[in-house]
Amino acid sequence: MTLSTRTEERPGPAVDALLGHPLRVLHVEDSDDDAALVLRELRRGGLDPICERVDTRDAFKNALKAQSWDVIISDYALPHYNGLDALADARQEGKDIPFILVSGTIGEETAVEAMRAGAQDYVLKDRLSRLAPAVLRVVRESKGRESQRVAEDALRESETRFRKLAESGIIGITIADLHGNILDANDTYLTMVGYSREELVHGAVRWADMTPPELAYLAAESVKQLHTSGAAPPWETETFRKDGTRVPVLVGVAMLDDPRCIAFTADLTKLKRSETALRQSEAQLRHAHKMEAVGRLAGGVAHDFNNLLSVVLSYAEMLLADMKPGEPMREDVEEIRKAGTRAADLTRQLLMFSRQQVLAPKVLDLNEVLASMDKMLQRILGADVDLVSLPTQLLGSVRADPSSVEQVIMNLVVNARDAMPTGGKLTMETSNVVLDEAYARGHLGVKPGPHVMLAVTDTGTGIDKATLGRIFEPFYTTKALGKGTGLGLSTVFGIVQQSGGSVWVYSELGVGTTFKVYLPRVDGAVETAARPVEPPTTLRGLETILLVEDDDQVRVVARGILRKNGYHVIDARHAGEALLYSEEHVGTIHLLLTDVVMPQMGGPALAKRLASARPDMKVLCMSGYTDDSIVRHGVLEAHIAYLQKPFTPHALMTRVREVLDGSSPQRRLQ
Repeated sequence: MTLSTRTEERPGPAVDALLGHPLRVLHVEDSDDDAALVLRELRRGGLDPICERVDTRDAFKNALKAQSWDVIISDYALPHYNGLDALADARQEGKDIPFILVSGTIGEETAVEAMRAGAQDYVLKDRLSRLAPAVLRVVRESKGRESQRVAEDALRESETRFRKLAESGIIGITIADLHGNILDANDTYLTMVGYSREELVHGAVRWADMTPPELAYLAAESVKQLHTSGAAPPWETETFRKDGTRVPVLVGVAMLDDPRCIAFTADLTKLKRSETALRQSEAQLRHAHKMEAVGRLAGGVAHDFNNLLSVVLSYAEMLLADMKPGEPMREDVEEIRKAGTRAADLTRQLLMFSRQQVLAPKVLDLNEVLASMDKMLQRILGADVDLVSLPTQLLGSVRADPSSVEQVIMNLVVNARDAMPTGGKLTMETSNVVLDEAYARGHLGVKPGPHVMLAVTDTGTGIDKATLGRIFEPFYTTKALGKGTGLGLSTVFGIVQQSGGSVWVYSELGVGTTFKVYLPRVDGAVETAARPVEPPTTLRGLETILLVEDDDQVRVVARGILRKNGYHVIDARHAGEALLYSEEHVGTIHLLLTDVVMPQMGGPALAKRLASARPDMKVLCMSGYTDDSIVRHGVLEAHIAYLQKPFTPHALMTRVREVLDGSSPQRRLQ
């Protein structure tokens, strides 16, 4: 049974304001008259409650679960229930609600038992005038206990969080005074600075002693801020460890009670290492982009020059062939040929730097390569340089172009010799190494895994940092004007990169320099050198050749060379003309001589188009373009015979004759 009664005016606004809602009373009473009497006394005492009356155990428990109550008023004796049972049930439900017993016959012992069980008060029915004041008192006490409980819970939660923070190992926490004496510290801080707790207790750990002198002004500034605002914003600084080394830290300080303050210290060592690694990676990336851009430029220049040099060298040789010894102009033409040859060497080096040289890789043993070059390297170095070889036994194999590897070694040795003008020691070492993920992260472009290392170390003058940043750039040299092209180390860089490896230099002024070349280790037996192909007995022929070249000067000079040596030449400016001329020609076309990269259709694609109509026609591709272009247009995959520009008449005729005679690798295109 429920009784809910409210008056229009509320005489208990203080209680309502304290609770934040009207007073809610759960009344355990089986008598209607007694219930009305209790409600009347509450109103007489200035209270205006919302009251619900229950008279059974089930009803009482249901009411406890249905909503929250501000006070429970219970008769002591009910027919099938009593106040002490109701008090026990309330506590069992976890309800800490103020409980007041009301009875007409409660004895002193029973009252004491009820108070011990948790009742806040008891009121005799013949003294109900005490009920309203008792309710007011227990409600106020309950709210006080609740506030205190909330504060204690918050304090315990705060202490738990702080303890977890202190024990987490994430941040160092210290309690100190403003004079720099550390009064207490957690284990994280002590580990950070390398001191024991015993040393802390004996006063051996002091901020003032651990602050580097040049950073003391930061600590002084924080003390001023503590005096003025009670806290100092976090600042980066360094602190000495016990062993004298420094640790970068982030420190934040706040006042506790003058002169004590609390400081939070974060170790920035890992962060600083990450920042340093990031800066190094960014610098390496910028350098890689620069080298890539320079490489593309160098490759483009080399291609254009290869076409021009094909014309210059071809005409120079043809002129020399027609001149008799002693003719006045012969020496001039020979100088033209020499200049063209030197220019061709430069373009070849540019292609090597830009990783655009066509290579013929084989499985090699670097120890064998070094051994075969030993005598030649001794002659290059001279008697005042001590050459020391430290080959590793059971050295792994690498896959690279033999002549290019020799050029790498030669260029590194020559560079080392120039760094030791008065003599010294040159050490050449090989070893098996495994480059891990950490090394790869610190060296852009390196793939982790097993490698073979070739190290060339000299005891020369060393290289300064500014020069190290540009040492692999083409045409960059520290030598006097006319003493070097600046292509030696850039050639090393390009060859190693094109071979899938990396090269790194370590140097110290006045001590020497070490170049380390890392090439991926491969499985498989070392390949022996191919048997030299016997040169053709004659370079002349009567066969028909379809010449396709979009550069007019190159086409004209190639046509002249071929016709001069007896060949019948059909020349076309592009693939469209070549298809038309092939269709119109009724006889046999023995050879297609075509440039690789041309507008609309490249040489390999043209060869495939012609293969169905002329299955017996052989193919020779020529190009001054890059290795990427050759691969992209299907030359190397199809094993098509290939001629690198710039060419001379002798080189062109030799290659043509090799293809026609079948002594050059050839594969029919489908």
